[in-house]
Amino acid sequence: MKYAWIAKHKAQWPVTLTCALVTVSASGYFEHCKRKDADKPSKPVANKRVSDEALLLHIQAIHAEVKQEYGGPRM
Repeated sequence: MKYAWIAKHKAQWPVTLTCALVTVSASGYFEHCKRKDADKPSKPVANKRVSDEALLLHIQAIHAEVKQEYGGPRM
């Protein structure tokens, strides 16, 4: 509740001032914001899965091209 009020008013007043007003630490507020942002997914999982599958097919094609030998110089 306090963090939401601070976030709502951070454009009007400095965060350190509003934190002092509602008796919370500024570092606690910023840690809360960091955790809240970390919980949000950055990209849809479906796009990553398609990308991984395309990469796997590309690697398999190269692997077959180098006669199924592995290693950086061969691939």
